[in-house]
Amino acid sequence: MQYLTNEKLVIVGAAGMIGSNMAQSALMMGLTTNLCLYDVFSPEGVAEEMRQSGFDGVNITATTDVAEAFKDAKYIISSGGAPRKEGMTREDLLAGNCKIAEELGKNIKTYCPDVKHVVIIFNPADLTGLVTLLYSGLKPGQVTTLAGLDSTRLQNALAKKFGVMMNEVTGCATYGGHGEQMAVFGSAVKIAGKPLTDIIGTAEFPEEEWEQMKKDVTQGGAAIIKLRGRSSFQSPSYLSVEMIRSVMGGETFRYPAGTYVSNEKYNHIMMAMDTTLDANGCSYKMPVGTPEEIAKLDASYEHLCKMRDELVTLNIVPAVSEWNAINPNL
Repeated sequence: MQYLTNEKLVIVGAAGMIGSNMAQSALMMGLTTNLCLYDVFSPEGVAEEMRQSGFDGVNITATTDVAEAFKDAKYIISSGGAPRKEGMTREDLLAGNCKIAEELGKNIKTYCPDVKHVVIIFNPADLTGLVTLLYSGLKPGQVTTLAGLDSTRLQNALAKKFGVMMNEVTGCATYGGHGEQMAVFGSAVKIAGKPLTDIIGTAEFPEEEWEQMKKDVTQGGAAIIKLRGRSSFQSPSYLSVEMIRSVMGGETFRYPAGTYVSNEKYNHIMMAMDTTLDANGCSYKMPVGTPEEIAKLDASYEHLCKMRDELVTLNIVPAVSEWNAINPNL
């Protein structure tokens, strides 16, 4: 197999379902010859399964020692937080998982300050990613969060509705927060080349059905919990590995990513934007949409700000005015 790189990729939370699926996806996609599995619970069983799968030319290590895991790391994907359970929102995980993110950021700064890119997927991802970025000392374009899963859920819902293949549904994007306050943009979507805006409001796709679909997309994670009895693990695993592949020099990531935003409108926040994720890291543009879509995005930003400010109250992060002292890149 031809691998993209020989540089070290660390999967944090590798003993769990998401982490173990990430390990397998990374190996199947031929990302690197140097894969390290890290967890506070021994990931050696996962490592043994991967070795026994017969992947050629790759060194797979496993450890519960963060210093050993992060030494010389160039890429990190972390699913190392508590999972969501039925009846919980992503926001319910805020305090506990953001403390984990604080420790993760500090460990990156201590053991692998030269890391090239970090992908955060444990919820609430916008806030855990923000906290990780703050304490890691990394540049904004070096830390991204999993937001693409919301866009693929929209794409899937539309593909099923109209009986077409996923790749025939183009222009799907959700922006803002990865949660039920996300902004679902449909104005750029096309179904087999036909603008979705020409279909919404017809007998084929009444306005109320579109409104219900958007609501269902925002609750897609909760739906998986009801269907499977546990939070989703295969889809976030695969998409997060696609994200890290893009910064390793592979195919550019297809969907929006959560990124650090600080501009004239949205400040000191991590949220999904119109992003480009590639070997240069993450860059973004402001999303373009209808006035109604932009209003939804504004509301999602306000919701994220409230959670960020709650982290200040919880003493997990200091006031925004003090962030530059912790991370000069912010």
